[in-house]
Amino acid sequence: MIRSVGLGATALFFSGVASAHEFWIDPVDYTVASEGALVATLRVGETFAGAEQSYLERNFVRFDMQCDGTLDAVPGRAGDRPALNVAAPRDGLCVIIHQTRDYTLTYNDWQKFVNFVEHKDFAGVLDEHAARGLPETGFVELYSRYAKSLIAVGDGAGSDTEMGLVTEIVAEANPYTDDVAGGFPIRVLYNGKARGDAQVELFARPPEGAVEVTLHRTDAEGRVTLPVQPGYAYLADAVVLRPLEAQAEKDPVWESLWASLTFAVPE
Repeated sequence: MIRSVGLGATALFFSGVASAHEFWIDPVDYTVASEGALVATLRVGETFAGAEQSYLERNFVRFDMQCDGTLDAVPGRAGDRPALNVAAPRDGLCVIIHQTRDYTLTYNDWQKFVNFVEHKDFAGVLDEHAARGLPETGFVELYSRYAKSLIAVGDGAGSDTEMGLVTEIVAEANPYTDDVAGGFPIRVLYNGKARGDAQVELFARPPEGAVEVTLHRTDAEGRVTLPVQPGYAYLADAVVLRPLEAQAEKDPVWESLWASLTFAVPE
């Protein structure tokens, strides 16, 4: 285990990871020729590998693409796989945005909740759970996902911006046009404000070999610079966990909000 600290971020490299299920947009190609196609799969899984999800309007609140500053809805038909398969509307940086509907999860095993809380580093949550008089089994969590992906079309010029999601990761550099040899800067937001001291999990997928996982922390302004390498694809993940007041039996008592961002660094 190797730990390094600097510039308000802590990185922890490890070969195994506790059970967690991320949601992300997985492009077939992160760089697309002019007048090419934007093709990407929606996935749920672990360690940057997971099951493909179909295009189903009932399962999402928002599915958009912002290319060179112009926002369009992603077209599709029920059951389409991959969920994104459209002609690139114009050259520039395309930001794909997907917000799922709300889902629920019932915890019948206390240790699973403990593992989740500890892995995502939600300080004080277990004590708060006990202080609220909540049971260790049979309680419900509400959750939703807020995914973004960066795809370069043609010259790939442009920048990511805040897209109005309740929580999101904003890229503060363009990995296809900017020099990111010193790292890739991002900012984590919640309700439009900086998430300071938030854990960011980074999954790095090399051209060959196993996915590497590192943990990082944002500074007071919600910023952190992620280590990146040419030829790798990346998934950054940050999760909010907030309490809910149950109005009736079996109402959710916690809500998790999952932000993700995928991108690649060209060779």
